[in-house]
Amino acid sequence: MKILVTGGLGFIGSHVVIELLDKDYEVVVVDNLSNSAISVLEGIQAISNKMPEFEKLDLRNKQALSDFFGKHQDINGVIHFAASKAVGESVENPLLYYENNINTLVYLLQELQQLPSSNLIFSSSCTVYGQADTLPITETAPIKPAESPYGNTKQIGEEIIKDVCNVDDTLNAIALRYFNPIGAHHSGLIGELPIGAPQNLVPYITQTAMGIREQLSVFGDDYPTIDGTAVRDYIHVIDLAKAHVVALERLINNEMVSNYETFNIGTGKGSSVLEVVQAFEKVTGKALNYKIVPRRDGDVTAAYADTTLANSVLGWKSQFTLQQALASAWKWQQNIEVIKES
Repeated sequence: MKILVTGGLGFIGSHVVIELLDKDYEVVVVDNLSNSAISVLEGIQAISNKMPEFEKLDLRNKQALSDFFGKHQDINGVIHFAASKAVGESVENPLLYYENNINTLVYLLQELQQLPSSNLIFSSSCTVYGQADTLPITETAPIKPAESPYGNTKQIGEEIIKDVCNVDDTLNAIALRYFNPIGAHHSGLIGELPIGAPQNLVPYITQTAMGIREQLSVFGDDYPTIDGTAVRDYIHVIDLAKAHVVALERLINNEMVSNYETFNIGTGKGSSVLEVVQAFEKVTGKALNYKIVPRRDGDVTAAYADTTLANSVLGWKSQFTLQQALASAWKWQQNIEVIKES
Protein backbone atom coordinates (compact mmCIF):
# COMPACT_ATOMS: atom_id res chain seq x y z
CA MET A 1 0.00 0.00 0.00
CA LYS A 2 1.21 3.49 -0.85
CA ILE A 3 1.13 6.09 1.92
CA LEU A 4 1.76 9.80 1.38
CA VAL A 5 3.49 11.57 4.27
CA THR A 6 3.39 15.35 3.96
CA GLY A 7 6.16 17.07 5.91
CA GLY A 8 7.78 13.65 6.07
CA LEU A 9 11.32 14.92 6.61
CA GLY A 10 10.32 16.86 9.72
CA PHE A 11 10.82 15.74 13.30
CA ILE A 12 7.69 13.61 13.73
CA GLY A 13 7.20 12.82 10.05
CA SER A 14 10.62 11.23 9.62
CA HIS A 15 10.05 8.88 12.56
CA VAL A 16 6.65 7.91 11.15
CA VAL A 17 8.24 7.19 7.77
CA ILE A 18 10.63 4.76 9.48
CA GLU A 19 7.76 2.96 11.23
CA LEU A 20 5.84 2.71 7.94
CA LEU A 21 8.85 1.35 6.07
CA ASP A 22 9.36 -1.16 8.87
CA LYS A 23 5.80 -2.38 8.20
CA ASP A 24 6.58 -2.67 4.47
CA TYR A 25 4.38 0.19 3.33
CA GLU A 26 5.40 2.01 0.17
CA VAL A 27 6.06 5.57 1.34
CA VAL A 28 6.01 8.80 -0.65
CA VAL A 29 7.30 11.88 1.18
CA VAL A 30 6.60 15.47 0.20
CA ASP A 31 8.29 18.32 2.05
CA ASN A 32 9.19 21.91 1.17
CA LEU A 33 12.30 21.74 3.43
CA SER A 34 11.29 24.98 5.20
CA ASN A 35 11.95 23.42 8.61
CA SER A 36 13.76 20.22 7.68
CA ALA A 37 16.78 19.04 5.71
CA ILE A 38 17.24 16.75 2.73
CA SER A 39 19.95 14.92 4.71
CA VAL A 40 17.17 13.37 6.81
CA LEU A 41 16.60 10.99 3.89
CA GLU A 42 20.08 9.55 4.49
CA GLY A 43 19.22 8.92 8.14
CA ILE A 44 15.97 7.21 7.17
CA GLN A 45 17.79 4.98 4.70
CA ALA A 46 20.56 4.14 7.17
CA ILE A 47 17.99 3.05 9.77
CA SER A 48 15.52 1.30 7.45
CA ASN A 49 17.77 0.03 4.65
CA LYS A 50 15.01 1.45 2.46
CA MET A 51 14.58 4.79 0.73
CA PRO A 52 11.15 6.40 0.52
CA GLU A 53 10.21 8.21 -2.67
CA PHE A 54 10.72 11.95 -2.16
CA GLU A 55 9.39 15.02 -3.92
CA LYS A 56 10.14 18.58 -2.89
CA LEU A 57 6.74 20.25 -2.86
CA ASP A 58 5.15 23.23 -1.15
CA LEU A 59 1.51 22.41 -0.47
CA ARG A 60 0.64 26.09 -0.76
CA ASN A 61 1.17 25.63 -4.51
CA LYS A 62 -2.24 24.28 -5.42
CA GLN A 63 -1.32 23.41 -9.02
CA ALA A 64 1.82 21.57 -7.96
CA LEU A 65 -0.20 19.53 -5.47
CA SER A 66 -2.78 18.71 -8.14
CA ASP A 67 -0.01 17.62 -10.50
CA PHE A 68 1.42 15.41 -7.75
CA PHE A 69 -1.89 13.59 -7.26
CA GLY A 70 -2.16 13.24 -11.04
CA LYS A 71 1.04 11.18 -10.89
CA HIS A 72 0.08 9.29 -7.72
CA GLN A 73 -3.53 8.17 -8.09
CA ASP A 74 -2.91 4.94 -6.17
CA ILE A 75 -2.38 6.53 -2.73
CA ASN A 76 -4.11 4.46 -0.02
CA GLY A 77 -3.61 6.85 2.87
CA VAL A 78 -2.26 10.28 3.77
CA ILE A 79 -0.56 11.30 7.01
CA HIS A 80 -0.57 15.10 7.05
CA PHE A 81 2.21 16.78 9.03
CA ALA A 82 3.14 19.69 6.79
CA ALA A 83 2.45 22.79 8.90
CA SER A 84 4.14 25.53 10.89
CA LYS A 85 4.17 24.57 14.55
CA ALA A 86 5.72 27.10 16.95
CA VAL A 87 3.33 28.75 19.41
CA GLY A 88 5.47 31.85 19.94
CA GLU A 89 6.13 32.40 16.26
CA SER A 90 2.42 32.07 15.49
CA VAL A 91 1.63 34.89 17.92
CA GLU A 92 4.18 37.08 16.13
CA ASN A 93 3.24 36.07 12.57
CA PRO A 94 -0.35 34.78 12.49
CA LEU A 95 -0.93 35.13 8.74
CA LEU A 96 1.97 32.78 7.99
CA TYR A 97 0.26 30.17 10.15
CA TYR A 98 -3.19 30.61 8.63
CA GLU A 99 -1.81 30.40 5.10
CA ASN A 100 0.52 27.48 5.72
CA ASN A 101 -1.71 25.41 8.01
CA ILE A 102 -5.23 26.08 6.68
CA ASN A 103 -4.86 26.69 2.94
CA THR A 104 -2.70 23.60 2.52
CA LEU A 105 -5.24 21.40 4.32
CA VAL A 106 -8.05 22.67 2.10
CA TYR A 107 -6.02 21.98 -1.04
CA LEU A 108 -5.15 18.50 0.21
CA LEU A 109 -8.77 17.65 1.00
CA GLN A 110 -9.85 18.87 -2.44
CA GLU A 111 -7.43 16.39 -3.99
CA LEU A 112 -8.54 13.56 -1.72
CA GLN A 113 -12.16 14.14 -2.77
CA GLN A 114 -11.15 13.28 -6.33
CA LEU A 115 -10.23 9.75 -5.22
CA PRO A 116 -12.80 6.91 -4.99
CA SER A 117 -12.02 6.69 -1.27
CA SER A 118 -9.38 8.18 0.99
CA ASN A 119 -7.86 7.77 4.44
CA LEU A 120 -6.40 10.75 6.29
CA ILE A 121 -4.54 11.10 9.56
CA PHE A 122 -4.36 14.71 10.68
CA SER A 123 -1.53 15.94 12.88
CA SER A 124 -3.47 17.82 15.54
CA SER A 125 -2.51 19.08 18.97
CA CYS A 126 -3.55 19.25 22.60
CA THR A 127 -3.53 23.03 22.09
CA VAL A 128 -7.13 22.63 20.83
CA TYR A 129 -8.17 22.25 24.49
CA GLY A 130 -6.67 25.60 25.49
CA GLN A 131 -6.56 26.06 29.27
CA ALA A 132 -8.37 22.85 30.22
CA ASP A 133 -10.92 22.89 33.08
CA THR A 134 -9.87 19.50 34.42
CA LEU A 135 -6.81 17.26 34.21
CA PRO A 136 -6.02 14.82 32.74
CA ILE A 137 -7.62 15.94 29.47
CA THR A 138 -10.05 13.60 27.74
CA GLU A 139 -11.21 13.78 24.11
CA THR A 140 -14.59 15.04 25.33
CA ALA A 141 -13.04 18.08 27.05
CA PRO A 142 -14.42 21.37 25.72
CA ILE A 143 -12.58 22.93 22.80
CA LYS A 144 -11.68 26.31 24.29
CA PRO A 145 -10.82 29.52 22.48
CA ALA A 146 -7.27 28.99 21.27
CA GLU A 147 -4.41 30.53 23.21
CA SER A 148 -2.40 31.12 20.02
CA PRO A 149 -2.88 31.31 16.24
CA TYR A 150 -1.07 27.96 16.00
CA GLY A 151 -3.63 26.36 18.30
CA ASN A 152 -6.41 28.02 16.34
CA THR A 153 -5.16 26.50 13.08
CA LYS A 154 -5.41 23.04 14.65
CA GLN A 155 -8.96 23.75 15.86
CA ILE A 156 -9.98 25.08 12.45
CA GLY A 157 -8.24 22.17 10.73
CA GLU A 158 -10.21 19.65 12.77
CA GLU A 159 -13.47 21.51 12.06
CA ILE A 160 -12.77 21.54 8.31
CA ILE A 161 -12.04 17.81 8.23
CA LYS A 162 -15.13 17.02 10.32
CA ASP A 163 -17.33 19.15 8.06
CA VAL A 164 -16.03 17.34 4.97
CA CYS A 165 -16.52 13.93 6.62
CA ASN A 166 -20.12 14.91 7.44
CA VAL A 167 -20.95 15.26 3.74
CA ASP A 168 -18.49 12.84 2.16
CA ASP A 169 -18.54 9.24 3.32
CA THR A 170 -15.66 8.37 1.00
CA LEU A 171 -13.31 10.23 3.36
CA ASN A 172 -12.21 8.52 6.57
CA ALA A 173 -10.16 10.64 8.95
CA ILE A 174 -8.52 10.41 12.35
CA ALA A 175 -7.19 13.47 14.16
CA LEU A 176 -4.39 12.61 16.57
CA ARG A 177 -4.05 15.25 19.26
CA TYR A 178 -0.40 15.17 20.27
CA PHE A 179 0.82 16.33 23.59
CA ASN A 180 4.57 17.21 23.61
CA PRO A 181 6.78 15.04 21.38
CA ILE A 182 10.45 14.86 22.39
CA GLY A 183 13.44 12.58 21.92
CA ALA A 184 14.99 11.06 18.83
CA HIS A 185 15.51 7.72 17.14
CA HIS A 186 17.57 5.44 19.40
CA SER A 187 20.19 5.17 16.63
CA GLY A 188 20.95 8.86 16.96
CA LEU A 189 20.61 9.20 13.17
CA ILE A 190 17.46 11.34 13.05
CA GLY A 191 15.82 13.70 15.53
CA GLU A 192 14.50 17.21 15.96
CA LEU A 193 16.45 19.59 13.74
CA PRO A 194 15.20 23.14 14.31
CA ILE A 195 16.34 25.79 11.87
CA GLY A 196 17.48 28.82 13.84
CA ALA A 197 16.72 29.17 17.54
CA PRO A 198 14.65 26.21 18.81
CA GLN A 199 11.01 26.94 19.64
CA ASN A 200 10.60 23.81 21.78
CA LEU A 201 12.03 23.04 25.22
CA VAL A 202 14.12 19.91 24.67
CA PRO A 203 16.18 20.99 21.64
CA TYR A 204 16.88 24.23 23.49
CA ILE A 205 18.04 22.17 26.47
CA THR A 206 20.33 20.00 24.33
CA GLN A 207 21.76 23.00 22.47
CA THR A 208 22.43 24.76 25.78
CA ALA A 209 24.15 21.64 27.15
CA MET A 210 26.24 21.50 23.97
CA GLY A 211 27.25 25.15 24.35
CA ILE A 212 25.46 26.29 21.18
CA ARG A 213 23.07 28.40 23.28
CA GLU A 214 24.43 30.38 26.20
CA GLN A 215 21.42 29.99 28.44
CA LEU A 216 18.04 28.27 28.62
CA SER A 217 15.08 30.52 29.35
CA VAL A 218 12.39 29.03 31.59
CA PHE A 219 9.22 30.98 30.85
CA GLY A 220 7.56 31.71 34.17
CA ASP A 221 7.90 30.28 37.67
CA ASP A 222 4.63 31.63 39.04
CA TYR A 223 2.21 29.06 37.64
CA PRO A 224 0.05 27.15 40.16
CA THR A 225 2.09 23.95 39.69
CA ILE A 226 4.45 21.80 41.76
CA ASP A 227 7.41 24.16 41.27
CA GLY A 228 5.81 27.17 39.56
CA THR A 229 6.81 26.15 36.02
CA ALA A 230 4.42 25.02 33.29
CA VAL A 231 3.49 21.32 33.12
CA ARG A 232 3.31 19.29 29.91
CA ASP A 233 2.93 15.67 28.83
CA TYR A 234 6.22 14.77 27.13
CA ILE A 235 5.96 11.75 24.82
CA HIS A 236 8.82 9.99 23.07
CA VAL A 237 8.60 10.60 19.32
CA ILE A 238 8.92 6.88 18.58
CA ASP A 239 5.85 6.16 20.72
CA LEU A 240 4.03 8.89 18.83
CA ALA A 241 5.16 7.49 15.47
CA LYS A 242 3.88 4.03 16.35
CA ALA A 243 0.48 5.54 17.18
CA HIS A 244 0.21 6.78 13.59
CA VAL A 245 0.74 3.32 12.17
CA VAL A 246 -1.90 1.85 14.47
CA ALA A 247 -4.34 4.63 13.54
CA LEU A 248 -3.60 4.15 9.83
CA GLU A 249 -4.36 0.44 10.09
CA ARG A 250 -7.65 1.29 11.80
CA LEU A 251 -8.53 3.39 8.75
CA ILE A 252 -7.37 0.88 6.16
CA ASN A 253 -9.15 -2.02 7.89
CA ASN A 254 -12.42 -0.05 8.13
CA GLU A 255 -12.56 -0.45 11.91
CA MET A 256 -13.84 3.06 12.62
CA VAL A 257 -17.09 3.69 14.46
CA SER A 258 -17.64 6.87 12.42
CA ASN A 259 -15.68 8.31 9.51
CA TYR A 260 -14.16 11.00 11.76
CA GLU A 261 -12.47 10.16 15.07
CA THR A 262 -10.10 11.89 17.50
CA PHE A 263 -7.55 10.45 19.93
CA ASN A 264 -5.22 11.97 22.50
CA ILE A 265 -1.64 10.76 22.11
CA GLY A 266 0.45 11.27 25.23
CA THR A 267 1.83 9.43 28.22
CA GLY A 268 -0.86 10.45 30.69
CA LYS A 269 1.75 12.01 32.98
CA GLY A 270 2.64 15.66 33.36
CA SER A 271 6.15 16.97 34.00
CA SER A 272 7.10 20.55 34.83
CA VAL A 273 9.78 22.42 32.91
CA LEU A 274 12.12 22.26 35.90
CA GLU A 275 11.47 18.53 36.29
CA VAL A 276 12.53 18.07 32.67
CA VAL A 277 15.65 20.17 33.27
CA GLN A 278 16.55 18.12 36.35
CA ALA A 279 15.87 14.82 34.57
CA PHE A 280 18.14 15.85 31.71
CA GLU A 281 20.92 16.80 34.12
CA LYS A 282 20.60 13.45 35.89
CA VAL A 283 20.56 11.39 32.70
CA THR A 284 23.49 13.17 31.03
CA GLY A 285 25.54 14.48 33.94
CA LYS A 286 25.50 17.90 32.26
CA ALA A 287 24.67 20.97 34.37
CA LEU A 288 22.35 23.36 32.53
CA ASN A 289 22.71 27.12 32.61
CA TYR A 290 19.13 28.42 32.84
CA LYS A 291 17.28 31.47 34.09
CA ILE A 292 13.67 32.24 34.92
CA VAL A 293 12.11 34.80 32.59
CA PRO A 294 8.53 36.16 32.28
CA ARG A 295 5.76 33.93 30.99
CA ARG A 296 5.39 33.53 27.22
CA ASP A 297 2.21 34.57 25.40
CA GLY A 298 0.07 31.61 24.37
CA ASP A 299 1.29 29.16 27.03
CA VAL A 300 -1.20 27.36 29.28
CA THR A 301 -0.49 26.34 32.88
CA ALA A 302 -0.73 22.58 32.49
CA ALA A 303 -1.74 19.99 29.90
CA TYR A 304 -1.47 16.23 30.11
CA ALA A 305 -3.51 13.51 28.48
CA ASP A 306 -6.08 10.99 29.51
CA THR A 307 -4.97 8.23 27.14
CA THR A 308 -7.75 5.75 27.97
CA LEU A 309 -9.35 5.97 24.53
CA ALA A 310 -6.11 5.44 22.59
CA ASN A 311 -5.15 2.60 24.95
CA SER A 312 -8.48 0.78 24.68
CA VAL A 313 -9.68 1.54 21.15
CA LEU A 314 -6.40 1.76 19.24
CA GLY A 315 -4.62 -0.76 21.45
CA TRP A 316 -1.71 1.66 21.69
CA LYS A 317 0.21 2.77 24.76
CA SER A 318 3.39 4.79 25.27
CA GLN A 319 6.41 2.66 26.22
CA PHE A 320 9.32 5.05 26.78
CA THR A 321 10.08 7.13 29.87
CA LEU A 322 10.94 10.81 30.06
CA GLN A 323 14.52 9.85 30.92
CA GLN A 324 14.81 7.58 27.86
CA ALA A 325 13.44 10.33 25.63
CA LEU A 326 15.91 12.88 27.00
CA ALA A 327 18.83 10.48 26.64
CA SER A 328 17.93 9.88 22.98
CA ALA A 329 17.61 13.63 22.35
CA TRP A 330 21.10 14.14 23.83
CA LYS A 331 22.53 11.32 21.69
CA TRP A 332 21.04 12.98 18.62
CA GLN A 333 22.44 16.39 19.57
CA GLN A 334 25.91 14.92 19.99
CA ASN A 335 25.58 13.17 16.63
CA ILE A 336 24.62 16.42 14.92
CA GLU A 337 27.89 17.93 16.06
CA VAL A 338 29.85 14.93 14.78
CA ILE A 339 28.12 15.28 11.38
CA LYS A 340 28.98 18.98 11.26
CA GLU A 341 32.65 18.27 12.01
CA SER A 342 32.99 15.47 9.46
